[in-house]
Amino acid sequence: MVKLSVIVPFYNVQQYAPDTLKSLRANTREDFEIILVDDCSRDETPDILARAERELPGAVYVRREQNGGLATARNTGIDRARGEYLTFLDGDDWLAPGYFPHLVAAIEELGCDFVRTDHVQCTGRARAIHRVPQGRRGVVMNPREAILPADRSTSVDYAYAWAGVYHRRLVDKGLLHFTDGLRTAEDRPWIWKLHREAESFATVGLLGVFYRRGVASSLTQIGDVRQLDFIRAFDQVIEETAGDPDADKLLPKAVRTYCAIMAHHLGAIERFEPAVARKLRSLSSAALKRMPQDLLTEVMDSMDPQRASRLRRLRRRPVSARAVAA
Repeated sequence: MVKLSVIVPFYNVQQYAPDTLKSLRANTREDFEIILVDDCSRDETPDILARAERELPGAVYVRREQNGGLATARNTGIDRARGEYLTFLDGDDWLAPGYFPHLVAAIEELGCDFVRTDHVQCTGRARAIHRVPQGRRGVVMNPREAILPADRSTSVDYAYAWAGVYHRRLVDKGLLHFTDGLRTAEDRPWIWKLHREAESFATVGLLGVFYRRGVASSLTQIGDVRQLDFIRAFDQVIEETAGDPDADKLLPKAVRTYCAIMAHHLGAIERFEPAVARKLRSLSSAALKRMPQDLLTEVMDSMDPQRASRLRRLRRRPVSARAVAA
């Protein structure tokens, strides 16, 4: 049986794919498979991956015929995966040698549904360690109990799918797939769902993923309409959390996070194209009116004045009933 399936989506990353593949080679094992998903790249990435399938032990190359975005590409890999455990890597990031065997050993020792890990953020030549915002390490915990408190960074704010490893039973329970078509913030509904519905998790102080920031082709650097998918992603978080038995406890955290992300985008609105900036304001205004209004007021009152002011102006902005319901 395949022990670990590694799902790696690629899209127009010919500059970085060779380094990613080199690091994967330093993590191969005979019971590992590496699923290379090309999301209909238009550069030389498909040729690089076709060659890797021949040369990289355990590699399986899957080419999508239509670009679907990161969430859909990951789902393609999940559907092909055969491993007892699954993990992810993005096509422009890389790994420390021997990282995956340590990752598998950690989840096998702990016996939980999923394990989260720290990572190294790389911006140019700068390196910074980012840790899971969870103080207890190497201890199996209830994921629901790690969602709160609402006013502090917690595990659901550390929304990096590649910073961890996941047992196959999460696939069988319908908890590991992403929302198809989300172009950004795809990890947000996903991590909330894991923490609400999985039975056990742990965090470990294992460094091995090097996350490349500042890539020109990354959606985090591009101010186009795809960035606005964060609204659809957080609408899903709010809707699903509102239906949870502990909604009264969990919704304040979900609303607060949504407002913080929205205020962040509004504060950097000049990087969007004018038409997209207008759409950001319109969609954000409608989204604010969809939230539980008493709770929204409490959240805004607890935010710093600058961010709260941005959101209050949008909250007062008139929008159509159809836009609010969308």
